[in-house]
This record gives sequence, structure tokens and C-alpha cells, in this order.
Amino acid sequence: MQETELARSTGPTGELVLRRRRDERGEDGTAIELRANGVFVMDTVETASEQAMATATLSASRRSGRTPRRVLVGGLGLGFTLGEVLADSFVEHVTVVEIEPGLVAWMRDGTIPYGPDLLADDRVELVTADVADFLRGTDAPDGDHSAYDLVLLDVDNGPGYLVHESNADLYEAPLLRAVRDRLTAGGTLVIWSAFEEPELPLEMHDVFGNCRALPIPVDLQGREEQYWLYASER
Repeated sequence: MQETELARSTGPTGELVLRRRRDERGEDGTAIELRANGVFVMDTVETASEQAMATATLSASRRSGRTPRRVLVGGLGLGFTLGEVLADSFVEHVTVVEIEPGLVAWMRDGTIPYGPDLLADDRVELVTADVADFLRGTDAPDGDHSAYDLVLLDVDNGPGYLVHESNADLYEAPLLRAVRDRLTAGGTLVIWSAFEEPELPLEMHDVFGNCRALPIPVDLQGREEQYWLYASER
């Protein structure tokens, strides 16, 4: 077996395909891979940056004397950021906002094998919506305008390499201000990017008055690369 299609769906942003491929780095010698409109999004082998979104930020918050209890995760992906957030016993509630119903269904029904156990945690609230609309409050359930201690956005590849052009506003000042307004005092926004983005930290600094960049080394099928996390505090 070189590659097997596990599932395919068409949703608000186009076509999603879930595949299993042979990969010796995977636990069983295989990897699950997610593609959007033919573009590689992520797999179950190289998950360092998705996990670091949670672990590095939660650790930094603790060092500064804060304990994030309410977390918003924008983009379910294959669940690795969510898994790390749930591993923190101090976290009391996690809202996950994912626009693609197909991806949510695969996580719930076991097409993604570890999905049902992940979503069984009673701290998880899973919302199927556009995270930009949710943050603006236009698509929040029952008009929910809850304040979050931590907002983690992993929705696209970054402003310079968008898979979906409609996501461009996630990296611009109006949406960043909406995030700031949803954060508690001292709360943190973290944005994931597949590439270094010189303009993004400037935009974040303009809104928050601060921004730090964290490069994360990754192994992409034998190639040493870097992904990036950009963090600002309210």
C-alpha cells in the first residue's frame, strides 16, 4: 500500500481529502494526511508546531503568573493542538471552531481513529462555523461572547501562502482587534504560519502593542524546514 483514500468531502471551502500513506515514521508504519483543494495541509507524523501552539504558550503563561482556563482553538485540523490543550489539567473549557462539517464528522465517527476519544472530553465544545465570524460574534452560538485566556489560530498556511483567499482577513487589523476584544486581560493570541511572515508581526504589534515570533523546526518527509508561531498578549 502506497496511498489509500479514507474519505472525501466537499464543504464551504472546497474539497477535503483524507488519505493514509506508508510512512515509517508513523506508529504503525503509516500516516494519515489531510489535503484541501489538492494542497497538503498536515499529517499525523510531523505535528511539532501544532503541539507547540499549545505547550509553548501554556508554559509561557505559567511563567508569567497566569493560568489559562478558557481556550479557543480556531481550526480543528487533525486534533493535535486540541490534544495538547486538553493535556493541561488547569484548562477548564476548550471551544474548537472548525468550518468544515466533513472534518468534524471524520473526527467524531472514527475515520480519524483517535477522534472519538479526543472529543469525548467534557471540556470540549465543538462549533462548526467560520472562526472569523465566530470571533466577530456573528456566528457564535446563542450570541456567545465569552472571554478567552488563550486564542490559538491555525486556519491557513499564513497570509502570504493562503489555501483559501477568504482567510486573508484573519491576519489583518480588524479581525485582530476582534480577537483582542475576546481576550481576558493578559490573554494571548497565537497564530500559526507555514512560513516566516515579516508583515504579520507588524500588524499584530499595531493592534496589541507587542508580538514575538517563535520558529519551530520540523521534518517534512525528510526535509528540514521551519514553521512559525506569532504571539501577542492583551
